[in-house]
Amino acid sequence: MSVRIGVEEEFHVLEVESGLLVPRAAPVLRRLPRRTFTTELHQSTVESNSEVHTSLDDLYADLAGTRRRLDAAASSLGLAVVAAGTAPLAPAAPAHPTGGARYRHMVEDYRTVADEQLICGAQVHVDVPDRDTAVQVMCVVSPWLPVLLALSASSPFWQGADTGYASWRTMLWQRWPTAGPVGCFTSAAEYDATVHDLVRAGVISDAGMIYYDVRPSAHLQTLELRICDSCPRVETVVLVAGLFRALVTEARERLRTGSAPGCEGRHEWLRGASWRAARSGLEAGLVDPETHQEAPAGQVVRKLLARLRLALEAHGDWQTVRALAEAALADGSAARRLRRIAEEEDLLACVDMLIAETRGERAPRGAADTRRKNLPAAGVTGPSQRSVRPLTRR
Repeated sequence: MSVRIGVEEEFHVLEVESGLLVPRAAPVLRRLPRRTFTTELHQSTVESNSEVHTSLDDLYADLAGTRRRLDAAASSLGLAVVAAGTAPLAPAAPAHPTGGARYRHMVEDYRTVADEQLICGAQVHVDVPDRDTAVQVMCVVSPWLPVLLALSASSPFWQGADTGYASWRTMLWQRWPTAGPVGCFTSAAEYDATVHDLVRAGVISDAGMIYYDVRPSAHLQTLELRICDSCPRVETVVLVAGLFRALVTEARERLRTGSAPGCEGRHEWLRGASWRAARSGLEAGLVDPETHQEAPAGQVVRKLLARLRLALEAHGDWQTVRALAEAALADGSAARRLRRIAEEEDLLACVDMLIAETRGERAPRGAADTRRKNLPAAGVTGPSQRSVRPLTRR
């Protein structure tokens, strides 16, 4: 069985000395091939697009190589890039949108929602035979997507404060009118008609602004996962990609055999399950998709592995995905690792961790203290002249 997968990753651009988010994606992109790297809504974000792969090993090598190229381009400018849902030291002032009519329209229409879109996600594309299949599969896989969010959670901090959430990116993301859990549709025609109605009503300007947790791609023959934070460790991206491909494969088989569960027509619990995953990550209970009751995160992740074992084995992914999942449960979410470092040191040390893990390294200890000795005593500032606030709790 050869079902192809691809990944899009978004990265924050930071000024190295201060750790601050800065609007300098353009000079970084000028040093990179546009076939692989591109802009996003704000000038502080760079997006990468992987090649298409059938092997998780090949996907890992591709993503790791892409990150090395991106890091080298940023480093040559005194910058760094980090893969995380939010940057710990995002500015409180209005952001800098990328030029172009589409982005200008989004900023004008959505105001603060767009201004504060200083977030990064990881999207996974899985091949499907046609759009009807993609739309029908959405309903079957949706109950399990909050588990993937919990695995990816990497955004506990926002504007220098601890939000209390493992994925604050999810809370910011779900303010858009077409974000969050998707409804169930019987066909691509029904889904496309709904999208057309949203455009005609002026809610969104085009189909590209459908930001549901999962969607048929607007331009590829794929089903696209959109619920996840960007992940500091490339291994987490590969884990999520392997699980999502298996979910799609298993859902297609259930649809083929008529064993897919019928749509309940009620999706309130899905939004609640996403909130629970965003709040807790892997560090507390998740909503079990089968019982709709709270259960330990490890139990829910292992239930997903058991459900998908045949599909994972069919792709040759079982050993890899199981090992990565167990490692993730043992280490905890990126949000947990960030909080631990913030408690022991500070948010600059968190930035060091994110830079290191995005590069494929492990975080150096004490680097923030060494760097701070060279910074102004009145406060840590960068070219933007924004002070870095001490860690507070919201």
